[in-house]
Amino acid sequence: MASSNSPSFFQDLKMRELNGFRVRKRPHLGDLASDPGSFGSGVLSIEHNGVVNPPMAASFCKSSKNYHLLAVSDEDGYVSIYDTHRKLPSLTSCRENADEARVCDWVAHSNAIFDVRWVKDDSLIMTASGDQSIKIWDVEKRSCVNVLTGHTGSVKSLCSHPSNLDLLVSGSRDGCFALWDLRCKPNSKCRRLEPSLSPIHMVKGAHVSAQGKRVRRGKASSMSITSVLYLKDEISIASAGAVDSVLKFWDTRNFKAPITQAQPHPEPSTEKERRLHGISSLTQDSNGLFLSASCMDNRIYLYNVLQLDKGPVQTFFGSRIESFYVKAAISPDATHILSGSSDGNAYIWQVKNPQARPIILNGHEGEITAVDWSPDVGKIVTSSDDFTVRVWNIQQAYYSSTRSPTSIRRRVTAIPSMECRNLFKEESPMCSTKTVRGPSEEALIGNTSHDQISMPEISTPESLKKKFSSSSFSNEEPEMEKTPEAALKSPSSVLNPPSSLKRRTIRDYFVAAS
Repeated sequence: MASSNSPSFFQDLKMRELNGFRVRKRPHLGDLASDPGSFGSGVLSIEHNGVVNPPMAASFCKSSKNYHLLAVSDEDGYVSIYDTHRKLPSLTSCRENADEARVCDWVAHSNAIFDVRWVKDDSLIMTASGDQSIKIWDVEKRSCVNVLTGHTGSVKSLCSHPSNLDLLVSGSRDGCFALWDLRCKPNSKCRRLEPSLSPIHMVKGAHVSAQGKRVRRGKASSMSITSVLYLKDEISIASAGAVDSVLKFWDTRNFKAPITQAQPHPEPSTEKERRLHGISSLTQDSNGLFLSASCMDNRIYLYNVLQLDKGPVQTFFGSRIESFYVKAAISPDATHILSGSSDGNAYIWQVKNPQARPIILNGHEGEITAVDWSPDVGKIVTSSDDFTVRVWNIQQAYYSSTRSPTSIRRRVTAIPSMECRNLFKEESPMCSTKTVRGPSEEALIGNTSHDQISMPEISTPESLKKKFSSSSFSNEEPEMEKTPEAALKSPSSVLNPPSSLKRRTIRDYFVAAS
């Protein structure tokens, strides 16, 4: 564990930047090479005091100045911060050099940490644990600034509001997802005298199936929430569970019932399709236009949030998803999907060319669980039950020289005067795709649709952008006392905004699935 007398990792990074370290400009991941040898990888052994621990979650920083920082949580409740700019050890030396790339670590929970997220310009980290709590950490001081309590099961997933980072949503094994406002006044103190906060709203039994009554009482897998997302319209929440492959979408101003739902097979025609398969993870690209759902039927489904009634727009085959620890992630620019697998490999598909064989990254010796993309697209991370995390560097030779789609990305915001038909004009592809040469096994391909996704450029008129920028939820602290009860009536509360904030959500742009 890092010494209390050691300099903060931000100070350490500043010193090394003065000695020549600079954050690279964001590259674009173009046509990928299928040879795993084309990817340089460093291996991080997850251990503390000589004891190895299986990593549970991994997350790169989201601000450009800190893209190279990686947070990893493990089964023993540690959070470790690694600097991927440093020379990472090889497999043969990862145990001996376990501390070389680690900037700091600390004990965050007394139980496994299932999710870790950077927030507030990477000055804070959120952790979700099997001890049924969420903690907010000051990274530089490595001190807990808030404890969120209210769940009665392991907290499995976290996601912060797209613009108001005081708001976040969590999903738990107790079958509930909860909404939190960090501006609220703490209502009690924990045993360690840390401030404790209660949720401002909790939805119970969000994913209990119709067969739930036949399942043994108390069996958490019959109702567990495995993943939650705060969508980019800043009002809607997506949730998924362990009981089936149904994605539910909620309006945070009215939680009485989901506004719509989506699933791979709305009208199952075969016995295999009728079987219930849970979702292990949900992710969205930086625009929020696409959602990926990693399903226990060994498929990853890609949805367009504005066309949910049409079901998944693409399906990806090849990885084996045999536990809820196996996750997938769509790249920030929505061009690739990365997934772990129970067979010890990681898989990367092209979104626009799902029928092509995926790139296979091998090297781990156990089930690959959590994965993440660095926002600069130049790095990816895979974590495994072999007690290691691998950081894969995609060589500059494989970066496209064409203009990156990220340079013309536009945020998906639901504007009242915007018509759905205007969002989907025919456009030429924003970058070229090429069939990836990969393994010959036909089992890695499966039968997929050859339809190509139309990737629309979504722009917001400047006048409307100015009009609604003032209507976004303010990060400023209200003057009133922010108790949980007051938060429900506060103009800043997402649950009851004033009429000036009554905006359309994704609900207004698609027909609810029957």
